[in-house]
Amino acid sequence: MAVRAVRGAVQLDRDERGHMDEQVKRLLTTILERNGLTADDLISIWFTATPDLHSDFPAAAARGLGIVDVPLLCAQELDIEGALPRVVRILAHIESDLPRSEIAHVYLGAAAALRKDIAQ
Repeated sequence: MAVRAVRGAVQLDRDERGHMDEQVKRLLTTILERNGLTADDLISIWFTATPDLHSDFPAAAARGLGIVDVPLLCAQELDIEGALPRVVRILAHIESDLPRSEIAHVYLGAAAALRKDIAQ
């Protein structure tokens, strides 16, 4: 079993706790499903949020999905002029037999513009 990293992002429509929770859960669930993973395959998850998001910690959504024994960390994304607003990004470290080339990185909605080279 190898240690791999899987990326993902979602752009929120608005900065509201319930909306963030819903969208981050959707992103995490999609990452797990597309890569055939369960919570037991997770090693750790880094979340970043753009500076315009204040309503909640993105990691709270993971806890709401029952991901309770995996280390989670939230950080603020760099405040770059012209960057896509209201974006939550994920970098998850996983255990998987998938080769790197088969890892499904997930960029939902408008966030697909962030990484057209790997967005599914």
